[in-house]
Amino acid sequence: MAILMHAVVPGITADQYDALHAKLLQTPGMFEGCLSHVCVATAEGLDIYDVWESELHMNVFAEKMLPVAEALGWQTTGGRPEVFPVYNHGFPAVDR
Repeated sequence: MAILMHAVVPGITADQYDALHAKLLQTPGMFEGCLSHVCVATAEGLDIYDVWESELHMNVFAEKMLPVAEALGWQTTGGRPEVFPVYNHGFPAVDR
């Protein structure tokens, strides 16, 4: 079952996000199971929203991603992400 993940990452800048994202893109299969991804930069840090094929896919990604983020100086102070079952997911402009 698809899930929506929402993570709040305080104290991280868009530049720090870009550095992490560039590293992750170098890892084959890193985003397997990720159906969509949105990162919003706020005054407090980042809000990240992902739709994953399953919670297992999200957890596998997190296990690979967290050591890379920590190596870049990210602090994991935002707590655990919120996870919700997805009822409907689509792209209205494309699905017409």
